[in-house]
Amino acid sequence: MYKSGLRFAIIGVGGYIAPRHLKAIKDTGNILVAALDKNDSVGIMDSYFPDADFFTEFERFDRHIDKLRRRGEGVDFVSICSPNYLHDAHIRFALRSGANAICEKPLVLNPWNVEGLREMEKETGKKVYTILQLRLHENIIKTKRMVEETLKRDPLKIWDIDLTYITSRGNWYFTSWKGDDSKSGGLATNIGIHFFDMLSFIFGDFKKNVVYLREKDAYAGYLELEHARVRWFLSVNAKYLPESAVKQGKRTYRSITMDGVEIEFSEGFTELHTESYRHILSGGGFGLDDALPSIKVVSEIRHIDIEKDDTGWVGKIIKK
Repeated sequence: MYKSGLRFAIIGVGGYIAPRHLKAIKDTGNILVAALDKNDSVGIMDSYFPDADFFTEFERFDRHIDKLRRRGEGVDFVSICSPNYLHDAHIRFALRSGANAICEKPLVLNPWNVEGLREMEKETGKKVYTILQLRLHENIIKTKRMVEETLKRDPLKIWDIDLTYITSRGNWYFTSWKGDDSKSGGLATNIGIHFFDMLSFIFGDFKKNVVYLREKDAYAGYLELEHARVRWFLSVNAKYLPESAVKQGKRTYRSITMDGVEIEFSEGFTELHTESYRHILSGGGFGLDDALPSIKVVSEIRHIDIEKDDTGWVGKIIKK
């Protein structure tokens, strides 16, 4: 368990997800002392930590963090909200600076990067934590408990799962780093990794991985886990939204059915980053071993051959 009043730095403070980290740092009673982003549209900091030092160049940020460390005022944690392909380097920077790292998803893009970070944890004595907030969602926890209770009575039970996640994005998405698979890891990594982690959290280890569709705006496939068969579809294209979502003016659609019954988790997301920080600071948190299974499966999804969907399920979705 960590003491209160810890000193934080943040990398990527101008990004979409950074405000949730700023709020989490403040809500847990800690202090942001330094922030980095190559863009300077970071007025959001005034709402949380107006006195924090801000840098647009990594070299100056690096020098500042090092100077703080050398005079006994180093940071305890570095929160990492930078683009996916930079996570590995920024985690390494945090550990070399004598700080623990709290990194957004995906922790890294490739499973072999995890082994390198494991060595650095041993060398530095510091920890790498990742944000797997769906594991803290009340309804996901309830579902996991229900699965565990069912398996006590029926250890061979296999659930049939349908997962659909559509989060509409404009043309900017494909021009940004998010549209570059070498930087984002592709859709399965960028928007899907939390869901794949959630599935393994509830239903056990991944056993089979099949990809039916892998396009710039939509992925689809089939997974087998110890206790689940999963059909999944991910997209950033609004044309795939179901009619019910379109009629309500929604641009995001999440659905997970379990043996045909919907798992409700559309609400309860707003405080999960703060809960993730509380979990870490109380001596818990999710580390390298927790992150590895989903990193492996999305890496496979990027590289394995595409197979034909003989059931016609994917064809029905993309021809809506």
